[in-house]
Amino acid sequence: MALIEIDELMIKYPGRKQPVLQHLDLQLHQGETVLLLGASGSGKSTLVLTFNGLIPHEAGSILHGHVRVDGIDTQQTTVAELARHVGIVFQDPDAQFATLIVEDEIVFGLENLCMPPAKMDQQVVKALEQVGLPHYRHRRVEQLSGGEKQRVALASLLAMEPSILIFDEPTANLDPVGTQEVFELIRRCKELGTHTIVLIEHKLDDLMELVDRVVVLGAGGSILADGSPQKVFYDDLSTLQEHGVWIPQVALLTHRLHEQGITFASHTASFPVTLAEAEDMLRRTGIAHDAPETRETEPINTNSVSESKQLAIEIRDLSFQVDKQTILDHVSLNVPQGDFLAIVGANGAGKTTLARHLVDILHPPPATIMLHGKDVTRVAARDLVHQVGYVFQNPEHQFITDSVADEINYGLRVMGLPPEEISARTTALLDRFGLLRFARANPFTLSHGEKRRLSVATMLAVGQQILILDEPTFGQDQRNADALLDLLCSLHAERRTIIMITHDMSLVAKYARHVAVMKDGRLLFHDTPATLFTRPDLLAEAHLTMPPLTALADRMGWPGLLTLEAVASKCTQVLLAGNEPQGKREGMNGHTHLASSSWNSKDTL
Repeated sequence: MALIEIDELMIKYPGRKQPVLQHLDLQLHQGETVLLLGASGSGKSTLVLTFNGLIPHEAGSILHGHVRVDGIDTQQTTVAELARHVGIVFQDPDAQFATLIVEDEIVFGLENLCMPPAKMDQQVVKALEQVGLPHYRHRRVEQLSGGEKQRVALASLLAMEPSILIFDEPTANLDPVGTQEVFELIRRCKELGTHTIVLIEHKLDDLMELVDRVVVLGAGGSILADGSPQKVFYDDLSTLQEHGVWIPQVALLTHRLHEQGITFASHTASFPVTLAEAEDMLRRTGIAHDAPETRETEPINTNSVSESKQLAIEIRDLSFQVDKQTILDHVSLNVPQGDFLAIVGANGAGKTTLARHLVDILHPPPATIMLHGKDVTRVAARDLVHQVGYVFQNPEHQFITDSVADEINYGLRVMGLPPEEISARTTALLDRFGLLRFARANPFTLSHGEKRRLSVATMLAVGQQILILDEPTFGQDQRNADALLDLLCSLHAERRTIIMITHDMSLVAKYARHVAVMKDGRLLFHDTPATLFTRPDLLAEAHLTMPPLTALADRMGWPGLLTLEAVASKCTQVLLAGNEPQGKREGMNGHTHLASSSWNSKDTL
C-alpha cells in the first residue's frame, strides 16, 4: 500500500492563468528514497507542499484531486496534525527558524504538539545526537554555519518523529563541504530505516548512492520518467536533456563514451550512477593507472580568448570590518582585461563583500580599488555603472520597473540617448537573451531562469566591459544554466571581463581561466583551475571539493583533466589502448566492444 497517494491532482495559484499541476497521479511507498527532478516551473516544490498541507491551507488551491498521506486526506487535516507525519527542510533554513537558540528551535514544534516537558527534553537530546550536534543545545542560531543550520532545521523535524522527510534544495546556499555534510545527514536518516525520504536537488553525483527511485516532472505535472536511477538516466536521457533536467556527470560520461564508440555488453540495471561505480567499472577493464608517458594535462579551458596585459581591476591591500569583525583581510588581486575569473570559497569567506566593493556598493578606502587604472572612489556613480555590471544572486533585488523592456532600457533613458537608439538596443538585447516575447511582461512574473537572463541583459544595456555575477546558476535548471553560461562565453569572446562568484566547482573547471580562493576574508590562491585541483590540501582548507569527473580522473591517475569532454576522451584513449592487445571486436552497430579476461557477460559500463 502506498504511503503517499496523489490522485488526479490539479493546483493553481492566485493570479496565475494556468494550473501548476494538472491531473497528476503518483504513489510513493514506505521506506523509499525518491529523487524528484524537473525543469524550473515544473511544480516540484508545489507538489511536496501538498504533503504537509501548506497547500491548500496556506497557499494555492487544489482545484481537483486528492493527496493522502498514510491514509489521511491532507485537505481535510490541519497543518499542525500533518506535521506529525511530514517534515520539510527548505533551501534557506533561516526562513523556517522561529527562535534564537538551538534548544528553543527544537522545542518550538514539540510545544505546538502539546508534548509533555519530560519527553521534550528526551527528544531534544535524541534529535541533536541524530544530526551530529550533541553539544549545540545552547548555541545561538545566527552563530552557526550554513551546514549547521540545516542540521538544526532537520533536528527540529526529527524531534517530532515524522515518517516522511522532504528536502527541498537543502544545499542551494551551501559551499561544497557544507553540501557534503547535508548529504551525510540524509544518509544517516536513510540508515535509520524509519523514514520515507523525498529529495529535490540538482547536485546529483554525491547523492546518487542514496537514491532508490527517480521521478521526473514535466510541464503541468506530467510524469516524464519514473523508475530506478539507472533506468531513468540511461533509458530516458534524451527526454531529460530536452526538458532541461539536471543529470549526474557519471551518466553523461557513459553516454559520451558510447558516442565515441565505446560500448559494453550490458543491461540497464548495471549502468553506473555513482563515482564509485564508475571507478570500479573502469578498473575492471584491467586499467589501474594510465602509463606516465600518455598522461596529458587539459588546457586551462576551451575558450581561446586571451586576456590583455592591461588590468581591468586592481585590488590593493583591501580590508573591511563590521562591528570589529574582519570580513576582508588585506586582499590584493589583479584581474587582467578579458579574463574569466571565478571567486570561490566557503560560506562567509568574503566573496560577495569583495565584489560589492568593486562597484562601490560598499565604499572602499581611496586607492585600494582601481578600475582600468582609475581609483573607483573618484569615478562618478553614473560613469561607474557604464563600466561595471553587477548581477545579484537574487535578480529580483535589482528590478525597478513594471515591464521587461523598460527594465532593459532604463539605463539608456538615463543616459539621454535618442529614442530610436534606445528602441534598437532594447530590441537587440531582448532578442539575444530570448526575452522578446516577454517585452511587456512584469519582470516579477518571469521564471527564475528568465529573471536571471533579464538581470544580465539589463547590466549589459549600456555596454559595460566588466560583468560580475553572484551565483549565476542559482535556482536554475540545466537548460537555463547552460544557456546563461553560453551567453557569458560569447561575451567573454567579445573581450569582456567576466567575474563569477560560485560554489559550483564544475563551472570553475569548465569556464574559468583563473580562480581566486578565499577563506575568512583572506586570498589563499590565485591561479588556474587546473593548478587548484592539484592542491587537495588547499581545497580542504578552503572547504572546496573537486568537480565529480575531475575527482574520477584523479583517482584513475589522470590528473589535470577538468571537463566531461576531456575525461571521456581520455577514457576512450586508454580503454582502447589497454584492451586492443587482448582482442578488439567490432559490434553489429559499428561500436567497439572491449573484451578482456576480467570481463564476463554481466560486466557492464
